[in-house]
Amino acid sequence: MESEYLTIAEVSEGIYKEKGSKFLGFAHHIESAEEAKSIINKYKKEHHKARHVCFAYRIGNNAEIYRGFDDGEPSGTAGKPILRQLEAAKLSNTIVVVIRYFGGTLLGTGGLINAYKSATSDTISRCKTIYITNQNK
Repeated sequence: MESEYLTIAEVSEGIYKEKGSKFLGFAHHIESAEEAKSIINKYKKEHHKARHVCFAYRIGNNAEIYRGFDDGEPSGTAGKPILRQLEAAKLSNTIVVVIRYFGGTLLGTGGLINAYKSATSDTISRCKTIYITNQNK
């Protein structure tokens, strides 16, 4: 039996700016949660001056493994919007990391949700997608 899922072919970057804050998005193909952790740690080191390094990922033929993380943003304002964009694009085996450089103005809950959603949407829109077919025994 074959199964097929949609993923990304290469690393992609996106950006969203709002009231002085910059939201940098990065999408990667991943095969495991351990690989996701490695990518997250890489961005935390590279962007150590950033206020927040938020992410979401989906792994598996049916995206049965998933996680979103707000990294200090109010609950549900970063990880969930990123995850929802991955779901909307039907991507699996994909992580999106969004790094926020604070611009001095609070955005509020709605503003944060929109900013993380928009950064993720821009990042995904720049991705080249591919279908992967697996043989299941």
